[in-house]
Amino acid sequence: MIRLAHPEDLPALVDVEVEAGALFREVGMAAIADDDPGSVAELAAYQSAGRAWVSVDAEDRPVGYLVADVVDGCAHIEQVSVRPSHARRGIGRALIETLAEWAAGRGLPALTLTTFESVPWNAPYYERLRFRVIPDAEIGAGLRSIRRAEAARGLDTWPRVAMIRPL
Repeated sequence: MIRLAHPEDLPALVDVEVEAGALFREVGMAAIADDDPGSVAELAAYQSAGRAWVSVDAEDRPVGYLVADVVDGCAHIEQVSVRPSHARRGIGRALIETLAEWAAGRGLPALTLTTFESVPWNAPYYERLRFRVIPDAEIGAGLRSIRRAEAARGLDTWPRVAMIRPL
């Protein structure tokens, strides 16, 4: 089941991020696996704004989450992560579809995100969900700012792309 995140969910979301991030070690990206997973305080800003969703198990424990912003007039996936123990069950797709419904209900024209170009569960996965790479010349100011911040954090050590999915 997917629902809006509650404040008491937030520590578990940090744990989800650590577990999901560990998979990057398997593709030679240990620096990403070891990257700061973010904090409860950072997640609280999304939760209090109504832009954090969780997928929960039968005991109402988070097994995946998505947090979103509005960037360049589009719903922007800031982060979507699923516990590896619950991967390949459509949880990420369901979270993204939940955001698509939220965005459509607010008249937003598209979903956007930034991601690694070649990691199988990144850009290739999103392409299967009808996202396409945005050519550099078409990237808006907000996404361009996000990409600059990612580069400053060292994320551009591996090729990254901005992607869009019209609604």
